[in-house]
Order: sequence, then C-alpha cells, then structure tokens
Amino acid sequence: MRPARADTRSKPERGRDYGYSNARVRGMRSRLLPSSFYDSFMECPDLQATIRALSGTEYGPDLESKILHGQTFGAVDEALKENMVRTYRKVLRVVNGEGRFIVSTLLGRWDLFDIKTIIRGKHMHLPAEEIEESLIAAGELTKVDLDALTNQEDVRGVVDTLYIWGVPYGVPLRAAMREYVATNNLAGLELALDRHYAEWASERLSNRRENYQLAERVLAAQTDATNLVTAFRLLKADMEGADKAALFLPGGKDVSIELFRELTGLSDIDEVLERLRRTPYGKSLEAAALEYVESGSIAVLERVLEDFVMRRALATSHVNPLGAGVLISFVWAKQNEVTNLRIIVKGSSVGMPPDRMRRELIVV
Repeated sequence: MRPARADTRSKPERGRDYGYSNARVRGMRSRLLPSSFYDSFMECPDLQATIRALSGTEYGPDLESKILHGQTFGAVDEALKENMVRTYRKVLRVVNGEGRFIVSTLLGRWDLFDIKTIIRGKHMHLPAEEIEESLIAAGELTKVDLDALTNQEDVRGVVDTLYIWGVPYGVPLRAAMREYVATNNLAGLELALDRHYAEWASERLSNRRENYQLAERVLAAQTDATNLVTAFRLLKADMEGADKAALFLPGGKDVSIELFRELTGLSDIDEVLERLRRTPYGKSLEAAALEYVESGSIAVLERVLEDFVMRRALATSHVNPLGAGVLISFVWAKQNEVTNLRIIVKGSSVGMPPDRMRRELIVV
C-alpha cells in the first residue's frame, strides 16, 4: 500500500518573494558544469576514466555510494539521476509557496514519463529491474512508489494500483483499459496519460500573473511539440477514416486544433514542414529536414523539438531576475546537464567516437 501523503500541489500557496530562493538557486546554477568540461569528458577512453572525471565534480558523492559494488554504466547512470532528483527536491525546499506550486506543476511531467515507461515495459513483458533502469523519481511519485508499480504483474495491475492509490492518472487510465484489452494497443492508454497531464498542468498555470505565464509558455511549447510529433507519425500510419483530431492535446499555443487537422491531412513531410514554416518551430524543423530525409527517422524531428522546448525553458531566466523564471530555467538546465552526461557515459561505455557523442547532446 502506498503511504498516505498530503497533496502539497493541490492549490497555490501564498508567498511570492523570490529574492531568497533565487539567490539559492543561482548558487546551485553556478555549480553546473561549464561547456569546456564536455570537450575533455568526451575524450575519456573508457568508463573508468569517465568515473574519475565525474568524481571531481558535485556528482562525486553520488558516484561514491553507487560504485561500491562495481564500476558499471548502470551504477554511474543511477548516480546521475539521483543527483538530479536530489537537486530538484532541494529547489522545492528553498522556494516560496508560489514558486513551489509552479515548479512542482512542471515537474509533474516526470510522473507522466515514469508511468508511461512502466506501462510500456509491462506491455512488452520486460523484467522489473530493466524497467527501473529508465525511471526518474522527480515528480510526485517516489522511488518506493515506482518500485511498487514495476513489480505489478501486468498493465492492468499498474493501472489498478494507481487507481487504488488515488493517483489522478488512475481514472483516465481505467477508462482507456477497455480499448487496450480489446486491441492490445498502447495508443489509447498513452493518449489518456498525455491528455490528463496537459489538462491538469494547463489548468494549474492558468493565472494572469507573470510567473504563471512564464511557466505556461514552456508547458505550451511541450504540448505543441507533442502534437507535432503525433502529426509526423500519422503521416506513416494507416488511419483512413479515423478521427485523427481525437489525438490532439489541448494547452498548446502555436499548434491549434485547426492547424493539427490541416497537418494530418497533408500527404508528406515536405508539405508539413512547408506549412510549419510560419510557426516558431519552422526554422528549427527546416534545418533538420535533410537529416530526416537521409535517416527516415521521426526521432530526428522529435529531437529538434526537444531542443526547442529546452531553449525556451532556459530563456525564462532572462525575463525577470526576481521572478520564477530563474527557477524554471535552472530546473531545465539541470535536466539538460544530466541528460548530456548520461549520453556521454553511455557512449564511453560502448566506445562511441566523441564526434558522434557531440551530435547526440542537446544544448551545451
């Protein structure tokens, strides 16, 4: 049984003085690794060398506790993830009430990520240990919660457990289970998860104050990116006669339901990219068009959109030095650092050339 916890995110708390919290967060940001670190880090000849390099950073204590039983990629990866989660918990402890409400709303996407990962793993009949390797307990669900979910027997067990716990995702998932049982297709469950988070977070951030609007713009970019990836995938899907608009997520800004319908009615990727040229995403997607044509992988375009959202989030710190943008920007900057370090550590463990690793990095 999941331990009962008060819902600290149900409503915004009072307190909007960001002076103290932003000073603390700037101190944390000053400890992020400089871009020059990555150049030398990618030259490490093996995993042992990467561990030695990381041991001299703030990740050292996390590494020390994780590699006691062996210097493996898994141990290093777990140390990096735990450092990120611990850092997020620290941010939530030092911020004021409004900042905590905003940041926890944005961190809620990690619950979405983890539940999706667990459901996909159960659908593919992966062992719990393998599923756990991909989880990051940076949202409301703790590592204990996630361990309990990964130890459920199947998808239904995960959904029923979330419902019994009273986790909000349990309700839409239960409603989508009938279709999953009938088709053995995860699309309906994943759509239910995406829609719940988009609606939940959008409602929480629907406030006229500047700090909420900053966070809402980042959330809107995330939602737009998800809708665009869906549109790209539908180009290759056989859905004649189906209501493609049913896959649209609310809460975006630059990709409306009308534009989504138009995009999903086009015949190829060139037409889609041409139509998107007049949106904020056009230039970035156009720059990746050649790579997409050469690879044929939608992951190329998905990566570009991920980069776009990251840059928008990082830019929030420039709006107001005494506002929530400093917090939002740091949360994404920390994620970006950990993501890039994980890419490099993984690359080093399999002998990936540095130039290939660099192409995989997000923002440096």
